[in-house]
Parts: sequence; structure tokens; C-alpha cells
Amino acid sequence: MSRDMTGRVAIVSGGTGALGQAVVHRLLDAKATVAIPYAVPAELDALRARLGSAAEAVHAAETDVTDEAAFADFAKGVLGAYGRIDVLVNGVGGFAGGDLLSTPVAEWQRMMTLNLTSAVVGCRAALPAMTAAGYGRVVNIASRAVVPPLGGFIAYTVSKTAVITLTQALAREVGRGITVNAVMPSTMDTPGNRQAMPDADRSSWVSTEAVAELIAFLASDAAASISGAAIPI
Repeated sequence: MSRDMTGRVAIVSGGTGALGQAVVHRLLDAKATVAIPYAVPAELDALRARLGSAAEAVHAAETDVTDEAAFADFAKGVLGAYGRIDVLVNGVGGFAGGDLLSTPVAEWQRMMTLNLTSAVVGCRAALPAMTAAGYGRVVNIASRAVVPPLGGFIAYTVSKTAVITLTQALAREVGRGITVNAVMPSTMDTPGNRQAMPDADRSSWVSTEAVAELIAFLASDAAASISGAAIPI
């Protein structure tokens, strides 16, 4: 079974972020066409600069991926341009610390919106095309830190645990030929994490490239028999 994704079209939400850029780069290396609903124009510019001539295989449009109508419009645009949606990587997310009593309800809602609702909205936008084609790969981003649940960042923990539950439940709902899986990275070596934890021991941190490699595998034909999995890395 081939890891070659020639002819496949992948939507990568969060594709201009630290992990997202690594995912986009890896899928382009596999010869997929990549569509990115983005929020920060400067991040898109940085991604295009990193990709060089490979950026020609990137379709991008400014989109609020937590807004169902906006993501649906983006997916329609991808279908109109390429006639298919084969892969969805739900890569948008956020982090917030705090225990139950110190976390305002508004922060709970923000974590649920960024980490869970964005994935739900993405799936609702992409699955109709996958169902019609009888083929699809959905990859969600959970977190190794929430299994088992740890204290200190409860809103994040609950929202990312919900992503795992969404993955497992949706895997039972989708039709034959469509897989739904999640990856659970431990702390990733990103500029943001280095800035937030300047004194941390980074020897056990996982690279974004390693996470992207796992995502690319789950998005490929080689992973056709894997669905409903939440894989730590």
C-alpha cells in the first residue's frame, strides 16, 4: 500500500501554525494538494515563503473554522476547484491553564470552541464529499497530556478528551472507506512552547515533523484498516 498521495486533496485547518506547517509540508512531499483555511495572513505568508515553489499546490482562503457556514463555504470552494476532498486534518487548537475554580466559564467556552467545535465543524464540512466518494481520511489532534487527565489545565484537558471521544464515536458513524483517527502528541517543540517554558527540559519534547509524519500516515492509503484510534506520540 502506497504512501504516495498524488491526486488527493487535503484540508488542513491550522495549516499555518507550527504543527500545521509541518503537516502541510509533509503532505505536499507526498504529492497531495493542500487547502488551508487560515486566520492570520502573516502566518500564511511565512508558510508560502518556507514552501517556495511548492506553494503552488496550496489553496488558501481566510476562514473562521469555528463558524459552520464559513467552513462549509471553504469546503465548497475546494470542491469547486478540485472536485474532491480526500483528507481532513483538524489542526486548530488552543491551550489554557487553570483549575476548575480559577477558570472562568468564558475560558471553558473558548477551549471547547477552539479544540472541539472546530473539529466538529470541519467534519461536518468535509464528510459529505467523502461520503459521496466512499473515501476519506479524518485526523484530529488530541493531546497525550490528557490521558490520564492531569490537573492544572482542566478546560484544555476536558476539551481535548472530548476530541478523542468525538474521534471514536464518529469512526462508528462514517461509511466504509472513511477512517477517523486522532493523534495525541506530548509537548511539541515549537517556538511558542519554547517561549512559554524557557527553562524546561526539552529532551523529551516531540518534533512537529514527527507528529506530521504520523498524521501523513493516517491520511494515506496505508492506514486504511485503522479507524477510531487515538495514538500517542
